[in-house]
Amino acid sequence: MTASVDPAKDPDRHIPVLIEEVLDALAINPGEAHVDGTFGAGGYSSAMAAKGAKVFAFDRDPDAIREGQALADAQGITLIAGEFSRMEALLAERGVTSVAGVTLDIGVSSMQLDRPERGFSFQGDGPLDMTMSQSGMNAADFLNNAPEEEIANILYRYGEEPRSRRVAKAIVEARPLERTGQLANVVRKALGHKPHDKKDPATRTFQAIRIHVNRELEELERGLEAAEAILEEGGRLAVVTFHSLEDRIVKQFLRNRSGGDAGGSRHLPQKHSGPAPTFAKPAKAVRPGEAELARNLRARSATLRSAIRTAAPVSPRSVRP
Repeated sequence: MTASVDPAKDPDRHIPVLIEEVLDALAINPGEAHVDGTFGAGGYSSAMAAKGAKVFAFDRDPDAIREGQALADAQGITLIAGEFSRMEALLAERGVTSVAGVTLDIGVSSMQLDRPERGFSFQGDGPLDMTMSQSGMNAADFLNNAPEEEIANILYRYGEEPRSRRVAKAIVEARPLERTGQLANVVRKALGHKPHDKKDPATRTFQAIRIHVNRELEELERGLEAAEAILEEGGRLAVVTFHSLEDRIVKQFLRNRSGGDAGGSRHLPQKHSGPAPTFAKPAKAVRPGEAELARNLRARSATLRSAIRTAAPVSPRSVRP
Protein backbone atom coordinates (compact mmCIF):
# COMPACT_ATOMS: atom_id res chain seq x y z
CA MET A 1 0.00 0.00 0.00
CA THR A 2 1.44 3.35 -1.00
CA ALA A 3 1.78 5.61 2.03
CA SER A 4 1.00 8.76 0.09
CA VAL A 5 -2.48 7.49 -0.74
CA ASP A 6 -3.35 5.75 2.53
CA PRO A 7 -6.84 6.95 3.51
CA ALA A 8 -6.28 5.95 7.11
CA LYS A 9 -3.45 8.46 7.39
CA ASP A 10 -5.14 11.22 5.40
CA PRO A 11 -8.93 10.67 5.31
CA ASP A 12 -9.67 13.97 3.53
CA ARG A 13 -7.33 13.29 0.61
CA HIS A 14 -8.86 12.31 -2.72
CA ILE A 15 -8.14 8.65 -3.43
CA PRO A 16 -7.90 7.97 -7.16
CA VAL A 17 -9.90 5.07 -8.57
CA LEU A 18 -8.12 1.71 -9.02
CA ILE A 19 -4.85 3.20 -7.79
CA GLU A 20 -3.23 -0.07 -6.73
CA GLU A 21 -4.28 -1.76 -9.96
CA VAL A 22 -2.89 1.14 -12.00
CA LEU A 23 0.43 0.95 -10.13
CA ASP A 24 0.59 -2.79 -10.77
CA ALA A 25 0.03 -2.21 -14.49
CA LEU A 26 2.72 0.50 -14.61
CA ALA A 27 5.32 -1.63 -12.76
CA ILE A 28 7.35 1.51 -12.04
CA ASN A 29 11.12 1.26 -11.68
CA PRO A 30 12.80 4.12 -9.75
CA GLY A 31 14.09 6.85 -12.05
CA GLU A 32 11.71 6.10 -14.92
CA ALA A 33 9.84 8.93 -16.63
CA HIS A 34 6.05 8.61 -16.40
CA VAL A 35 3.17 10.74 -17.66
CA ASP A 36 0.01 11.39 -15.66
CA GLY A 37 -2.42 12.68 -18.28
CA THR A 38 -4.84 14.31 -15.82
CA PHE A 39 -3.27 15.64 -12.63
CA GLY A 40 -6.57 16.59 -10.95
CA ALA A 41 -6.00 16.48 -7.20
CA GLY A 42 -2.63 14.77 -7.70
CA GLY A 43 -3.50 11.27 -6.50
CA TYR A 44 -2.00 9.24 -9.35
CA SER A 45 1.01 11.55 -9.68
CA SER A 46 1.76 11.33 -5.96
CA ALA A 47 1.56 7.54 -6.01
CA MET A 48 3.90 7.39 -9.02
CA ALA A 49 6.38 9.74 -7.38
CA ALA A 50 6.29 7.64 -4.21
CA LYS A 51 7.40 4.67 -6.33
CA GLY A 52 10.41 6.66 -7.54
CA ALA A 53 9.11 7.81 -10.93
CA LYS A 54 10.01 11.13 -12.50
CA VAL A 55 6.48 12.35 -13.14
CA PHE A 56 5.27 14.74 -15.83
CA ALA A 57 1.65 15.61 -15.06
CA PHE A 58 -0.76 17.39 -17.39
CA ASP A 59 -4.03 19.19 -16.77
CA ARG A 60 -6.02 21.61 -18.90
CA ASP A 61 -7.93 22.93 -15.88
CA PRO A 62 -6.35 26.16 -14.53
CA ASP A 63 -7.72 25.40 -11.05
CA ALA A 64 -5.90 22.05 -10.96
CA ILE A 65 -2.64 23.68 -12.04
CA ARG A 66 -2.89 26.54 -9.56
CA GLU A 67 -4.01 24.46 -6.60
CA GLY A 68 -1.69 21.55 -7.35
CA GLN A 69 1.55 23.46 -7.81
CA ALA A 70 2.60 23.28 -4.14
CA LEU A 71 2.04 19.51 -4.03
CA ALA A 72 3.89 19.05 -7.31
CA ASP A 73 6.85 21.11 -6.11
CA ALA A 74 7.03 19.20 -2.82
CA GLN A 75 7.13 15.82 -4.60
CA GLY A 76 9.32 16.74 -7.55
CA ILE A 77 6.47 16.44 -10.06
CA THR A 78 6.65 18.51 -13.23
CA LEU A 79 3.18 20.03 -13.63
CA ILE A 80 2.28 21.11 -17.17
CA ALA A 81 -0.72 23.20 -18.20
CA GLY A 82 -2.25 21.70 -21.32
CA GLU A 83 -4.16 18.79 -22.83
CA PHE A 84 -2.64 15.32 -22.58
CA SER A 85 -3.17 14.94 -26.33
CA ARG A 86 -0.32 17.44 -26.73
CA MET A 87 2.10 15.51 -24.52
CA GLU A 88 4.59 14.89 -27.33
CA ALA A 89 5.11 18.57 -28.13
CA LEU A 90 4.93 19.77 -24.52
CA LEU A 91 7.43 17.15 -23.34
CA ALA A 92 9.73 17.82 -26.30
CA GLU A 93 9.94 21.44 -25.11
CA ARG A 94 11.41 20.02 -21.90
CA GLY A 95 13.84 17.72 -23.68
CA VAL A 96 11.81 14.53 -23.15
CA THR A 97 11.27 12.36 -26.23
CA SER A 98 10.21 9.04 -24.66
CA VAL A 99 8.74 7.79 -21.38
CA ALA A 100 8.30 4.45 -19.62
CA GLY A 101 4.66 4.89 -18.76
CA VAL A 102 1.52 6.86 -19.58
CA THR A 103 -1.59 6.93 -17.39
CA LEU A 104 -4.84 8.49 -18.59
CA ASP A 105 -7.75 9.04 -16.18
CA ILE A 106 -10.61 10.00 -18.47
CA GLY A 107 -13.59 12.24 -17.80
CA VAL A 108 -14.57 14.83 -15.21
CA SER A 109 -12.70 14.96 -11.89
CA SER A 110 -14.21 14.85 -8.41
CA MET A 111 -12.96 18.37 -7.71
CA GLN A 112 -14.79 19.64 -10.80
CA LEU A 113 -18.01 17.82 -9.95
CA ASP A 114 -17.98 19.01 -6.34
CA ARG A 115 -17.80 22.72 -7.21
CA PRO A 116 -21.20 24.15 -8.25
CA GLU A 117 -19.53 27.22 -9.75
CA ARG A 118 -17.96 25.01 -12.45
CA GLY A 119 -21.40 23.89 -13.68
CA PHE A 120 -20.63 20.20 -14.19
CA SER A 121 -23.26 18.79 -11.85
CA PHE A 122 -26.96 19.26 -11.11
CA GLN A 123 -26.39 18.36 -7.45
CA GLY A 124 -25.80 22.04 -6.71
CA ASP A 125 -27.02 25.04 -8.71
CA GLY A 126 -24.37 26.97 -10.61
CA PRO A 127 -23.61 28.70 -13.91
CA LEU A 128 -24.08 26.50 -16.97
CA ASP A 129 -20.39 26.28 -17.82
CA MET A 130 -18.86 22.74 -17.85
CA THR A 131 -15.59 23.79 -19.53
CA MET A 132 -12.53 21.96 -18.20
CA SER A 133 -10.14 24.59 -19.55
CA GLN A 134 -12.44 27.44 -18.44
CA SER A 135 -12.27 28.85 -21.94
CA GLY A 136 -14.04 28.55 -25.29
CA MET A 137 -17.65 27.53 -25.89
CA ASN A 138 -19.42 26.61 -22.66
CA ALA A 139 -22.64 24.66 -22.06
CA ALA A 140 -24.85 27.76 -22.08
CA ASP A 141 -23.33 28.92 -25.39
CA PHE A 142 -24.11 25.57 -26.98
CA LEU A 143 -27.62 25.09 -25.60
CA ASN A 144 -28.76 28.64 -26.30
CA ASN A 145 -27.49 28.79 -29.88
CA ALA A 146 -27.36 25.32 -31.42
CA PRO A 147 -30.22 24.09 -33.63
CA GLU A 148 -32.67 21.71 -31.97
CA GLU A 149 -31.62 18.83 -34.22
CA GLU A 150 -27.95 19.26 -33.32
CA ILE A 151 -28.75 19.26 -29.60
CA ALA A 152 -30.83 16.09 -30.03
CA ASN A 153 -27.98 14.39 -31.90
CA ILE A 154 -25.44 15.30 -29.21
CA LEU A 155 -27.71 13.99 -26.43
CA TYR A 156 -28.22 10.73 -28.30
CA ARG A 157 -24.59 10.25 -29.34
CA TYR A 158 -22.78 11.22 -26.14
CA GLY A 159 -25.47 10.65 -23.51
CA GLU A 160 -27.18 7.67 -25.14
CA GLU A 161 -30.44 9.43 -24.28
CA PRO A 162 -33.26 7.45 -25.98
CA ARG A 163 -35.67 10.41 -25.83
CA SER A 164 -33.16 12.96 -27.04
CA ARG A 165 -35.57 14.72 -29.40
CA ARG A 166 -38.07 15.35 -26.62
CA VAL A 167 -35.34 16.78 -24.38
CA ALA A 168 -33.90 18.94 -27.16
CA LYS A 169 -37.33 20.38 -27.94
CA ALA A 170 -37.86 21.25 -24.27
CA ILE A 171 -34.42 22.89 -24.08
CA VAL A 172 -35.07 25.09 -27.10
CA GLU A 173 -38.48 26.11 -25.76
CA ALA A 174 -36.94 27.04 -22.39
CA ARG A 175 -34.19 29.27 -23.79
CA PRO A 176 -32.28 31.15 -22.53
CA LEU A 177 -30.75 28.72 -20.02
CA GLU A 178 -28.04 30.03 -17.70
CA ARG A 179 -28.02 27.77 -14.62
CA THR A 180 -27.51 24.05 -14.02
CA GLY A 181 -30.66 23.97 -11.92
CA GLN A 182 -32.68 25.36 -14.83
CA LEU A 183 -31.40 22.74 -17.23
CA ALA A 184 -31.94 19.88 -14.80
CA ASN A 185 -35.54 20.94 -14.19
CA VAL A 186 -36.25 21.27 -17.92
CA VAL A 187 -34.98 17.72 -18.53
CA ARG A 188 -36.85 16.29 -15.55
CA LYS A 189 -40.10 17.89 -16.69
CA ALA A 190 -39.61 16.62 -20.25
CA LEU A 191 -38.88 13.04 -19.19
CA GLY A 192 -40.88 12.76 -16.01
CA HIS A 193 -39.20 12.54 -12.62
CA LYS A 194 -40.22 11.01 -9.34
CA PRO A 195 -38.25 11.73 -6.15
CA HIS A 196 -37.70 8.02 -5.52
CA ASP A 197 -36.26 7.33 -9.00
CA LYS A 198 -32.91 5.58 -8.71
CA LYS A 199 -31.27 7.68 -11.43
CA ASP A 200 -31.95 11.33 -12.11
CA PRO A 201 -33.19 11.70 -15.72
CA ALA A 202 -30.91 14.71 -16.19
CA THR A 203 -27.79 12.53 -15.83
CA ARG A 204 -27.49 11.56 -19.51
CA THR A 205 -28.07 15.11 -20.71
CA PHE A 206 -25.38 16.58 -18.46
CA GLN A 207 -22.91 13.89 -19.52
CA ALA A 208 -23.56 14.49 -23.21
CA ILE A 209 -23.20 18.25 -23.04
CA ARG A 210 -20.01 18.03 -20.98
CA ILE A 211 -18.44 15.56 -23.42
CA HIS A 212 -19.38 17.73 -26.40
CA VAL A 213 -18.23 21.06 -24.93
CA ASN A 214 -14.84 19.62 -23.94
CA ARG A 215 -14.42 17.38 -27.02
CA GLU A 216 -13.58 14.59 -24.59
CA LEU A 217 -13.78 11.65 -26.96
CA GLU A 218 -11.62 13.38 -29.58
CA GLU A 219 -9.14 14.25 -26.82
CA LEU A 220 -9.05 10.60 -25.75
CA GLU A 221 -8.41 9.38 -29.30
CA ARG A 222 -5.61 11.87 -29.79
CA GLY A 223 -4.21 11.13 -26.34
CA LEU A 224 -3.99 7.40 -27.06
CA GLU A 225 -2.10 8.10 -30.27
CA ALA A 226 0.23 10.50 -28.44
CA ALA A 227 0.92 7.85 -25.81
CA GLU A 228 1.64 5.29 -28.51
CA ALA A 229 4.15 7.66 -30.08
CA ILE A 230 6.01 8.62 -26.90
CA LEU A 231 6.16 5.29 -25.07
CA GLU A 232 9.52 3.52 -25.28
CA GLU A 233 9.81 -0.19 -26.05
CA GLY A 234 8.44 -2.01 -23.02
CA GLY A 235 6.61 1.14 -21.89
CA ARG A 236 3.29 0.69 -20.12
CA LEU A 237 -0.04 2.32 -20.93
CA ALA A 238 -2.83 2.42 -18.32
CA VAL A 239 -6.22 4.00 -19.06
CA VAL A 240 -9.10 4.39 -16.60
CA THR A 241 -12.52 5.17 -18.10
CA PHE A 242 -15.91 5.75 -16.53
CA HIS A 243 -18.52 5.00 -19.18
CA SER A 244 -19.01 2.76 -22.18
CA LEU A 245 -18.28 5.38 -24.84
CA GLU A 246 -14.77 5.96 -23.46
CA ASP A 247 -14.09 2.31 -22.76
CA ARG A 248 -15.15 1.34 -26.27
CA ILE A 249 -12.59 3.73 -27.76
CA VAL A 250 -9.78 2.40 -25.57
CA LYS A 251 -10.72 -1.24 -26.18
CA GLN A 252 -10.84 -0.75 -29.95
CA PHE A 253 -7.58 1.21 -30.01
CA LEU A 254 -5.70 -1.51 -28.13
CA ARG A 255 -7.29 -4.22 -30.23
CA ASN A 256 -6.23 -2.46 -33.43
CA ARG A 257 -2.73 -1.69 -32.23
CA SER A 258 -2.11 -5.21 -30.92
CA GLY A 259 -3.16 -6.91 -34.15
CA GLY A 260 -6.44 -8.14 -32.72
CA ASP A 261 -8.40 -7.18 -35.84
CA ALA A 262 -6.19 -9.20 -38.14
CA GLY A 263 -8.88 -11.74 -39.04
CA GLY A 264 -8.16 -15.08 -40.68
CA SER A 265 -8.97 -18.60 -39.51
CA ARG A 266 -9.07 -19.25 -35.79
CA HIS A 267 -7.22 -22.50 -36.48
CA LEU A 268 -4.24 -20.73 -38.05
CA PRO A 269 -1.78 -18.08 -36.79
CA GLN A 270 -3.00 -14.53 -37.24
CA LYS A 271 -1.85 -12.76 -40.36
CA HIS A 272 -1.01 -9.08 -40.13
CA SER A 273 -1.66 -7.27 -43.39
CA GLY A 274 -0.97 -3.84 -41.88
CA PRO A 275 1.81 -2.39 -39.75
CA ALA A 276 3.43 -4.49 -37.02
CA PRO A 277 1.56 -4.31 -33.68
CA THR A 278 2.68 -1.38 -31.54
CA PHE A 279 1.26 -2.96 -28.37
CA ALA A 280 1.39 -6.48 -27.03
CA LYS A 281 -1.91 -8.23 -26.29
CA PRO A 282 -3.73 -6.05 -23.73
CA ALA A 283 -4.20 -7.21 -20.17
CA LYS A 284 -7.69 -8.25 -19.09
CA ALA A 285 -9.92 -5.30 -18.16
CA VAL A 286 -9.97 -4.57 -14.42
CA ARG A 287 -12.87 -3.16 -12.41
CA PRO A 288 -13.13 -2.04 -8.78
CA GLY A 289 -13.62 -4.61 -6.05
CA GLU A 290 -16.21 -4.52 -3.30
CA ALA A 291 -13.89 -2.78 -0.83
CA GLU A 292 -13.23 0.11 -3.19
CA LEU A 293 -16.88 0.44 -4.14
CA ALA A 294 -17.80 0.59 -0.45
CA ARG A 295 -15.57 3.62 0.12
CA ASN A 296 -16.08 5.36 -3.23
CA LEU A 297 -19.37 5.09 -5.13
CA ARG A 298 -17.91 7.08 -8.04
CA ALA A 299 -15.70 4.08 -8.78
CA ARG A 300 -18.67 1.86 -9.69
CA SER A 301 -18.40 2.41 -13.45
CA ALA A 302 -14.60 2.53 -13.69
CA THR A 303 -12.64 0.23 -16.02
CA LEU A 304 -8.86 -0.07 -16.32
CA ARG A 305 -7.27 -1.26 -19.53
CA SER A 306 -3.52 -1.59 -19.95
CA ALA A 307 -0.96 -2.79 -22.45
CA ILE A 308 2.81 -2.84 -23.09
CA ARG A 309 4.48 -1.04 -26.00
CA THR A 310 6.39 -3.10 -28.52
CA ALA A 311 9.39 -1.98 -30.58
CA ALA A 312 7.28 -1.45 -33.72
CA PRO A 313 7.32 2.08 -35.14
CA VAL A 314 4.16 4.15 -35.11
CA SER A 315 2.33 4.13 -38.41
CA PRO A 316 2.41 7.65 -39.95
CA ARG A 317 -1.33 7.55 -40.58
CA SER A 318 -2.04 6.98 -36.87
CA VAL A 319 -0.42 10.23 -35.76
CA ARG A 320 -2.52 13.38 -36.02
CA PRO A 321 -1.05 16.87 -36.16
